[in-house]
Amino acid sequence: MVGLGKWKFFVDTMFYRGDAVLTVGDKNGKYDISIDLPGIDVPDFTISDMQADGNTVTGNVQTSLLKGKDIPFSCTFDGDTANGFLKVPFMGKVALKEGKKIG
Repeated sequence: MVGLGKWKFFVDTMFYRGDAVLTVGDKNGKYDISIDLPGIDVPDFTISDMQADGNTVTGNVQTSLLKGKDIPFSCTFDGDTANGFLKVPFMGKVALKEGKKIG
């Protein structure tokens, strides 16, 4: 599995600017993802269609805040660094910048 561990990214949107901590785990051979945005209650979400191709993981996020909408994402891991994005409806492409492995 690609990208296992704890990662810190910088996120800059109209609603949130700061670090996002993404924890990528393995739960019975499937990805187990959690996210922490300091000062923000992260809504419940599910992830579907997750696939790894080389060092890149892609998939779709669903949340009750955007019922019926998929939020495509992609993240490429390169050693202890990573970069990616989410395509959020009504907001556009949200970059996950300057990713560093922190655990």
